[in-house]
Parts: sequence; C-alpha cells; structure tokens
Amino acid sequence: MDNSARDDDELEVLERVELSDSDDEDDFKYENVAAEDIDTDEEEDDEDLAAALASLQQKHEVKKNERVNEMAGQTVTQVRPSVVDDFIRNFLIKVNMSKTLDVFNTEWYELQAKGKLSEAYTSAVPDIYLKNEELDEQVHNLRLQLEKMSAVTQKAQSTWDKFRKERDFHRMHHKRVVQEKDKLMTDLKRLRKHYHSFEPTLKELQNKYEVAMKEKMLMRLERDRLKAKVETLETQLDQLQKERNAGDNKGKDKPQKKKKNGDSRLPADDAVVNPHLEVSYEPAQIDRFSLKKTFRGHLNSVAGLALHPRKPILATASDDETWKIWSVPNCDLVMSGEGHTNWVASVDFHPSGTCLATSSGDNTVKLWSFTQAACQATFSDHTQAVWGIAFHYTGDFLVSCSMDHTARLWDINSGRARQTFRGHVDSVNAVCWQPFSNSICTGSGDKTVSLWDCRSGLCIQTFYGHVNACNSICINLRGDTVASCDADGVVKLWDVRMVAEIATMEGGPHPLNSLSFDRSGKRLAAASDDGTVKVFNAETKALMTELRGHEDSVQAVLFDPQDKFLVSASSDCTFRIWQ
Repeated sequence: MDNSARDDDELEVLERVELSDSDDEDDFKYENVAAEDIDTDEEEDDEDLAAALASLQQKHEVKKNERVNEMAGQTVTQVRPSVVDDFIRNFLIKVNMSKTLDVFNTEWYELQAKGKLSEAYTSAVPDIYLKNEELDEQVHNLRLQLEKMSAVTQKAQSTWDKFRKERDFHRMHHKRVVQEKDKLMTDLKRLRKHYHSFEPTLKELQNKYEVAMKEKMLMRLERDRLKAKVETLETQLDQLQKERNAGDNKGKDKPQKKKKNGDSRLPADDAVVNPHLEVSYEPAQIDRFSLKKTFRGHLNSVAGLALHPRKPILATASDDETWKIWSVPNCDLVMSGEGHTNWVASVDFHPSGTCLATSSGDNTVKLWSFTQAACQATFSDHTQAVWGIAFHYTGDFLVSCSMDHTARLWDINSGRARQTFRGHVDSVNAVCWQPFSNSICTGSGDKTVSLWDCRSGLCIQTFYGHVNACNSICINLRGDTVASCDADGVVKLWDVRMVAEIATMEGGPHPLNSLSFDRSGKRLAAASDDGTVKVFNAETKALMTELRGHEDSVQAVLFDPQDKFLVSASSDCTFRIWQ
C-alpha cells in the first residue's frame, strides 16, 4: 500500500462544505469587519491550526510505528488486565482445586459485600505475573521441541556415523582392490617377459618333437613291414609242417580248434580291409527326429548304452549296479544281470552277439554269457573304477579304460591282460577301437586324446588341444576322423592321418558326456549336462539341432547302425528313443 493511500485512510471527515465562485448562487450576506478584529482572529486561527497540525502529525507517527511493527511480523495484542480475584480463580481452575475455589468465592464475596476489602486487593494484577505464566508456557513448549530435536539429532548422528563407517569400509576395500590390481599387473608383465624368454626354446623343442614323430612313424612302418615278413615266414613254416603231418591227419577235414586257455593272436593290419572305405552313406535325417518312446527301466541314473550288432536289442547300464537288455522299439525287458557291487558304467555287445561285457566302479570287467545266463569271466587287474570297454572286431579281445590312469587289453580266450597302456597322467575316461584295425583311441582327464598300437602297447600319436578333461571319444566308420568332447562343452574333430585338429565346435557352457557318429560320419550326436542331445554337422562344423525331453543330465547317446533312430540315456533314470 503506498503512502497516499495511507494518508487518505488517516483523515477524519468532520463536515463536507461545497464552495462555489458564482456570485449568483451565493445567498450569504457579508458584513464589514474592522481591520483590528481581522488581525486578532487571524492570529488565533493560526495558533489553533498549528496545534491541530501538531496533533495530527503525532497521531500519524503513532499509527505509522504500529504499521511498521505489523510489517515486521510483530503482532500486538491488547490484553485486558485481570484483577486479583480473577487471577486467583484462574489459577485454582488451572490446578483443578474446585473445593478451594468454592471456599474462596464464598469468603471473597462475603468480604466484598461487607466492604472489608481495600482498593489494593481489587486492583489489577501486575503484568509481571501474567508475563511469567506466558514465559513458563513458552519454556515448556520449547523444552518439548528441544527433546524432539534432540531425538532427531541423535538419529541423524547415528545415521551419519553409519554412513561414515560404510564410506571408510568402501574406501579401504577400493584401496585393497587397487593394490591387488597393481600386483596382478606386475605379475602379468613379469610372466609375459618370462614367456618371451622361453619362446625360442619352445619353438626349438616343437621342431625337435616333429622330427622325432616323423622318425617314429618311419620306424613303425619299417617295423610293421618286417613283422609282416616274419608272419609270412611263420605261415609258410606252418604250411610245411601241415604238409609233413598230412598223412597222420588225412581223415580230418576241420582245422584244429584253439586251446581253451591259449592266447589269441591279433590279425595283421592288412588282413582285413575296412568295408566302409568305398561305401558312401546318406546322413541321418536328424532334423526329422522326435521323441517316440520314454522308458523308466532303472532305479538310478542310466550311464551306458549298446546296440546288438544284428538284432533290434538294446543294452543299458545303470548306477543301480545292474544291466538290462530290452527289445527295440517296444522296450520289453529281455534279460537283467546283477553281480557288480558298485555302479555299472559301460556295456558292449560281442561282435557275434553271444555275450555281453560290462565295466563297473568295483574295479572289475565282467563277461556275461547269454547261453549260460551267467557271468562267464571277471577281469580284475584294474586298481580303480573302470569307465569304458570296447570289443575288437574279431571278438577275441576286449579293451577297457580306468581311473587308475591306464587302459588294458584283455584276451577273451585266455582270460588275462595281454597289454597295459600307460602314458596318461590322469583318469582314462573313454576308449574305442579304430574300425578294422589293431589300434585303440583313449580320452583322458589330462586333456589329451591318444592312439595306441595294441601289439606293442606303445602310443602312436597324441592329440593336444582340449583345455579341460576329455569325457568321451568316438571314431567314424571310415576310421579317419576322431571326435572328442570335454567338460567345457567343446567338441573337437581330429584327422588321424594328418595328426591335426580339423575343427572345434561349441556345445554350450555345460559338460558333454558322450559322442556318437552316424554311419555316414557327417552327423555327430553329443549328450549334454543341460538335459539335451546336441547334434552337430561334421561337414559345416556347426550345431544343427537340440533334442529336448530329458529332465536331467544326458549321460549316453548312440545312433542305430542303420540310422533309423537315436537312443539317449539320462540321470533321470530313463532312456529315450528319438525317431
């Protein structure tokens, strides 16, 4: 509000008079006044006007000060002063002394009626008492506010201490991480420098190794040639011996049978030609496969699978210490075997289909005869669990691999171990025969895959490349490609003739437990820990499809010899047929 507005509000209107300059409308009669009278009146009017102006100015200043106080936020309240009896009554009401209040009112009005109260007792109470009451109430309110603020302050202080401790902890952790980082960087630089210092030596050793391998291969070829000559001479000698004894054996048309306990002889490398070399097969139509049959036939995980060489019969091995034989595809139980004292890891049919071999965690390999319906032989030379077994194509030999870092060649006829293959520095997890040859392939926990000569027991060649334990291996029917998988979910293909890696295929972050080629060698099935069967294209080196259905890790997988269906076994105690 401006000053002009304030001045208008402060003026008091006493009488409104309208003045006009027109002489016609003026009815007032003017009289002559003496000059002396005019001067006296003017002086009195001047004094009255000055006094009125001074009074108005004083009032204006008082109101102006009040407005300034109001603008400054100060509220002025006029309180009517209370008398002594009202003050006492208010006090008694405040402390809830009703009886005392009744007695006080009776006596007070009685004395007042009699006129015995002096003016000093009926006057107003001094402002100091009222002011003290107001101040007491303010002090009480301020103390309450102080208590609240103290509680808030303590809570804020505790929160601040907590945040300060966390800040100090994180700062210390950050300093420790920075120190560890600096240390790791220093170690990395030192190791890189150390590696560079050894790099020339490694290259030189690599060259020496390649030269030694070439010499070894040449010596092996020469040895095989000389051995073939020796075998030819032995054959000629036997023929001469037979001709000499022809008169004594004139009436006998059949050749003599091997002695029951005599050792079998491994055939020569060129004795049998691989029939699959000149035959081309169509790859399995894996993209059309779907789940056809699920069968729960064991009480525990199913770890091994094998198909009969000529009949639609499937053998399974389980952690429930039993093996079972089923008809395919109806999965009717044909036979069951018990005798192992620990889990059964692997199973394989004899090439003639007359017996079955099993390996177990009780460190033994057992041979089961179908005609006798009993265990025919037990091989117990291994000192730890036996992971895998495989029959030779002649049926006279059986190879096994064990956790004791070795693989062994068993003679079925003599019932003894003919060879022990030593060289791996960790568990030998898988073993298989190179088709129609005397060579076996092993996969080990030491991350290597090796080929061995069964006649000499020596390692022919070793494939390096896996960065984790090798779980399974398989060889295609042509015998020129080896597939291996490891615990990192990686599948590698190896060229046997070139001793080189062909391809690396990723199967995911989960371990792969088993591999199987179809008869064309162009499709590779892998059993995975994520409950799926992964199928790879060996030509394009890529993942084709995944067969889903198992509820737990898939432990084994196997193609039908005619590629009509695929069998998988899992830790969910089931085996499933995909067709």
